[in-house]
Amino acid sequence: MTSKEANPRIPADRVDLAVGDRFIVTIEKVAHGGHFIVRHLGAVIFVRHGIPGEEVEIEITGTGSSFNRADVISVVTASPDRVSAPCQFAHRAGCGGCDFQHISLPRQRQLKSEVITEQFSRIAKQDIEVDVEEVGAALGYRTRFNAVTTRNGDLGFKQARSNKVIPVSDCRILSPEMKYQELSSRRWKGDLRVEVSLSSTGERTIATGYSRDDTPVRTSEGPDVGQYEVNGFALEVSQRSFWQSHKLAPTVLTKAVLEYAKLQLGDKVLDLYGGVGLFTSQFLELVGESGSVDLVEGSKNATADAMRNFADFSNVSVHTGDVAKLLPRFSKADVIVLDPPREGAGKDVVTAMVALKPRSIVYIACDPAALARDTTYLGEAGYKLQQMRAFDLFPMTHHIESVALFTPIKVS
Repeated sequence: MTSKEANPRIPADRVDLAVGDRFIVTIEKVAHGGHFIVRHLGAVIFVRHGIPGEEVEIEITGTGSSFNRADVISVVTASPDRVSAPCQFAHRAGCGGCDFQHISLPRQRQLKSEVITEQFSRIAKQDIEVDVEEVGAALGYRTRFNAVTTRNGDLGFKQARSNKVIPVSDCRILSPEMKYQELSSRRWKGDLRVEVSLSSTGERTIATGYSRDDTPVRTSEGPDVGQYEVNGFALEVSQRSFWQSHKLAPTVLTKAVLEYAKLQLGDKVLDLYGGVGLFTSQFLELVGESGSVDLVEGSKNATADAMRNFADFSNVSVHTGDVAKLLPRFSKADVIVLDPPREGAGKDVVTAMVALKPRSIVYIACDPAALARDTTYLGEAGYKLQQMRAFDLFPMTHHIESVALFTPIKVS
């Protein structure tokens, strides 16, 4: 029995592709993850470096039973939205960090909006149209990065879908204050992980560890705890704790969250996946001394920071542990704010949140697919998506940050 006979979902006339095959195709539409869809003689191909509507020559880089992968190697008919990448390393054989540098900025945001619409249509079965909002300049915005070194000690980043390290002498999306060019000119040890962050006060921290094992990196230069300020509230963030990488993200996201949360004096708020307390810091004045905030976070490093950040606030409680396991311990919440990792919250967390009967749930998401899935769970549990905003906090890449408001469905 052939593979096509064994799998009736594979068209009988589908061509068998091999790595290295080249042919000319027309790009159809954008797909989740920074790829573009092509169909060729019955085969589905996810292509990098294209733009919808372009006629291009592609080369197959990977094959599979349900889809294949390819790169654009030349453009036959270019889209009017194609531009010259500002970074010399943004090409198919270069750094894998920026996958949209060849696309004009307005078109980048439009494509991201299309991804949100497609994910919600396919997963949540909802018709959603959201404009991805521009946030600051498209270059020089990033204040945190993780790099690696080659065996020879050259600093760089990995190729897309590869462990191959590409030496990079300059990174255009990084804040100039990080002085990446100076870092790239150094002679590093081979096979290192290099994590660099820049605080609000301009202090640069460098931590290193070997890339061949999973041992934590250690601070080798600069303060182990960075000082940050958001809307007048001072926060300490240690090197191992999460912090938003776009320099404007803390201000933009907290403003959007507060607009949706509509906090009131005396509110009991749950800040899930709360990290070092970015959102908690903005809740305190609004809920007042009669209100309270419970911050729940799995990272011990982050909650250690949070405990220091809110040591003077008796109405803030910090809880370390798995959100799904800790949530059932709470009996009430007026408002729940959650900022889960890329995989989203999941059904158990949604069920536990809804059991607390909050008047609103504000969900910050970095993956539209996970948000669409959790929107389905929330709908099944009686909470409706009321509003949603999306922000281009990762220009030149396919990544999107969204903020969504859910409220109880009123039963007539």
